[in-house]
Amino acid sequence: MNVKPSPASLRGEQKVRESLMKSVFFAAACISILCVALICLFLFANGVPAVLKIGPLKFFAGSVWKPGSGLYGIAPMILGSLAVTLGAIITGAPLGILCAVFMARFCPARLRLVMSPAITLLAGIPSVVYGFFGLMVLSPALRFLGAGNGKSILTASLLLGIMILPVIVSVSEAALRAVPDTYYEGALALGASSEEAVFFAQLPAAAPGVTAGVILGVGRSIGETMAVIMVAGNQAVIPESIFKGVRTLTANIVLEMGYAADLHREALIATAATLFVFIMLINLLFALAKRRMSL
Repeated sequence: MNVKPSPASLRGEQKVRESLMKSVFFAAACISILCVALICLFLFANGVPAVLKIGPLKFFAGSVWKPGSGLYGIAPMILGSLAVTLGAIITGAPLGILCAVFMARFCPARLRLVMSPAITLLAGIPSVVYGFFGLMVLSPALRFLGAGNGKSILTASLLLGIMILPVIVSVSEAALRAVPDTYYEGALALGASSEEAVFFAQLPAAAPGVTAGVILGVGRSIGETMAVIMVAGNQAVIPESIFKGVRTLTANIVLEMGYAADLHREALIATAATLFVFIMLINLLFALAKRRMSL
């Protein structure tokens, strides 16, 4: 004879399962925090002494990077990373937001069945494939148009703008779909056109989510290495124009870490610590802007 469990025993089992899952999630969160803390400890424990040996002013403001001559100025790489990241935002963010608006409000259902998987597929393409595309397509096209030798800030910015599109489109589209339809319908009731209702009612309401998408895109663009190495020219000099080659912080680390030793290696670790602080500051600024927009 089968005996059904009592409601009290079922509640007890449910509480045990909930407690177990809370413990699992708490452990996962602690492990994640511990990993980040260990990374920070390694970077700063090895990077700060190198900065002190070289001299903070010479390291951060120096315009010459020649490890063989004892010169470790990373100002060209800092400016190069800023230029490429800014160019990626200028080229990728507006296009990604407009694409998200189209996908959320104006895209026909049949077309969306094709576009949505295509955008998802773009996010899964390896960066080296993007770099090969930039090297074989973008670079020759810009060289043909007279934009330098094709390996420049402009090429890297256009390529990174393409690479960050899937992130911006996906997050921005989700933010737009989360806005209640009453915003759109209310704008229409006040006499706005469909486009005006979307751009002046729904899009401002989704601004925090759209900003989050842009932040993720910036994070990918500033941390990208392989694609940038293939199209940016890798010249450790202060860029004079967008048609000149440049070397980013990530490219500097990857190109020289394989054979670096002693102070040279420590300087590259200090470069990684600088990049880490750089990314944290950008995320902090975007988070403050997002909080201000949500108020």
